[in-house]
Amino acid sequence: MIEPFKVHVRFSDLDVLGHVNNSVYLTYFESARVYYFKHLLGVDWDWTKDSVVLVKNEVEYIRPILLHDVPEIEVYTKHIGTKSYTFGYNIRVNGELYSKGASTLVAYDVNTQKTTEIKPEMLEVLRKLQKESSDEK
Repeated sequence: MIEPFKVHVRFSDLDVLGHVNNSVYLTYFESARVYYFKHLLGVDWDWTKDSVVLVKNEVEYIRPILLHDVPEIEVYTKHIGTKSYTFGYNIRVNGELYSKGASTLVAYDVNTQKTTEIKPEMLEVLRKLQKESSDEK
């Protein structure tokens, strides 16, 4: 199992109320996604060849994240299709759920500029994250 991604909240992440701004959650999700990809695919994955495009984001704000909080983000696979997949995210602070979200990504061939089927290596990673999440929920 991969340790959750730990976020370092920056002062610039905050809005006038002292909460992490709603738009910053998408940046947190992206950072967590990259962290998980690096752990599971390694640094040698060629994103310029076998890439993805983001087609949808969803965020549910449950509790506000503040400057001194240390959010941890779990990433798991919610759905796997032929060309697309959906990641789920849980943001927790001290074990308590603060936010949930999801991102749908589509496999994309940079050379042809078209969507493509998910590569077997990526499918293996997606299934692993699906299995781990189903084991824990």
